[in-house]
Amino acid sequence: MLLARLLVVVALLAPAACSTGRAAPDTFEFVSPGGRTQIFYEPGERKRVADLAGPDVTDPARQVSLGDYAGKVVLLNLWGAWCPPCRSEAHTLKAVSARGKSEGIEVLGLNVRDNRQYAADFVRNFELGYPSIHDDSGRIALRLRGLPLAAVPISLIVDKGQRVAAVYIGEVLEEDLRPALDRVRAE
Repeated sequence: MLLARLLVVVALLAPAACSTGRAAPDTFEFVSPGGRTQIFYEPGERKRVADLAGPDVTDPARQVSLGDYAGKVVLLNLWGAWCPPCRSEAHTLKAVSARGKSEGIEVLGLNVRDNRQYAADFVRNFELGYPSIHDDSGRIALRLRGLPLAAVPISLIVDKGQRVAAVYIGEVLEEDLRPALDRVRAE
């Protein structure tokens, strides 16, 4: 009897001891099949994105959260003021944000590994018009498991159920995003 109980305890503890620290099966973890930099996930393949939350770049007293956008399509953009492609991409994101408001599409930035003042100046100078979470340590972005954070800009399309529908590594243009945004919005 004691041996049977001991075997049950060992069987229950073994998976925890062998845990890889990987995300739960229903949580998004980026993998780039064949090194692709643009990936669209069909609805049945999508995984929930971690709720990303933190202080707003321009107003540190204000908390911004991806969870605030549940039920909406969100273009989540990881960026840094220190990133040259992020500067040229800012015009695209500003246009998507302006047009998206009437289409039910929101844009949310995630500013990674950046000086808050430089990031705030970037937002004001480009007149972005959408909020950005300030993530100076990069810890918030790490919740997006597997994403190559050194490769910003990175854009993710998050569907109405807070699942990742598409990933774009590198600078994008509106014509790159529009087909996927329209498709996800129509779902």
